Amino acid sequence: MNSTKFFERYFWIILLAGLILGLIYSPYNSFIMKLLKPLLMVMLFLIFLKTDLFQILKEITNIKLLLFLVSMYMVIIPLIFFLGINIFNRELAIGMLLLTAMPAGVSSPTLTDIVKGNTSLSLSITIFTSLAAPFTVPFLFRFVNLQTMSLNIYEIFKDLIILVFVPLIISQILKKVFPGKINNIKHLFTPVNIIILFIIVYASIGSQRNLILDNFVDIIWKIGFLYLVFILLHIIGYLIAFKQNKENKIAISIWATYVNNGMAIVLAALYFEPAILVLMVLSEIPWNTLLGPFRRVLKYIN
Repeated sequence: MNSTKFFERYFWIILLAGLILGLIYSPYNSFIMKLLKPLLMVMLFLIFLKTDLFQILKEITNIKLLLFLVSMYMVIIPLIFFLGINIFNRELAIGMLLLTAMPAGVSSPTLTDIVKGNTSLSLSITIFTSLAAPFTVPFLFRFVNLQTMSLNIYEIFKDLIILVFVPLIISQILKKVFPGKINNIKHLFTPVNIIILFIIVYASIGSQRNLILDNFVDIIWKIGFLYLVFILLHIIGYLIAFKQNKENKIAISIWATYVNNGMAIVLAALYFEPAILVLMVLSEIPWNTLLGPFRRVLKYIN
């Protein structure tokens, strides 16, 4: 087995290693946190190099599908989770509202690529939902009467331009200038992105290492609850796209489950109490361990 196949087959072990290493040794410092945005940009850059821009534009013109997905997964489903959980635990309900309201993670195309889904659709969902988030997230928290949160829309759009459109433009220029060379090294892009994901997982978990280890019993049941939420999101995401082909179902299910919890962590740190921040960080655990089982399940379903 060559190194590329090894990374693609055992990616979940690599991500789990990042999680465990973050708990053993905390890497949290300002330098590492400043690296997270550039690392996310590199991930998207490599994905854009592998994807036909015209195909992305074709997918994004399917406005009806995208509007349906945004309304379901960035408004309706977050509200259902909040209202159901709020009966038992308001803190947990707020955390789940924040997490499930997030746009598609910038790593969604990478994860979709790993499990052989429609990467072009995943990219278009990532762009569309990121543009929608500055409007849908404040609306949700105002709707449930949580007005302690004040998003800076300009900053979010600025980050979106940096994270998404700069890599997109540079990648398409390079594809035109060096098509042969890029095609020759294309097989390396997925392994590189897996390594980048490892670093991001390591830094995120390490940033909250002490809080996690000091409240171990409370943490265990919250992790179990997060696994249940992620499994439900996987199932709903796959079933809600029942009219689509398998590649599209995979892309939608990946987006619905592996949202931009990096954004959720930042928002929790800025606007919420530490318990919500810890919950967002704990979401890294199912985020990084469920893709492997999902890929196995895909072998048996259409």
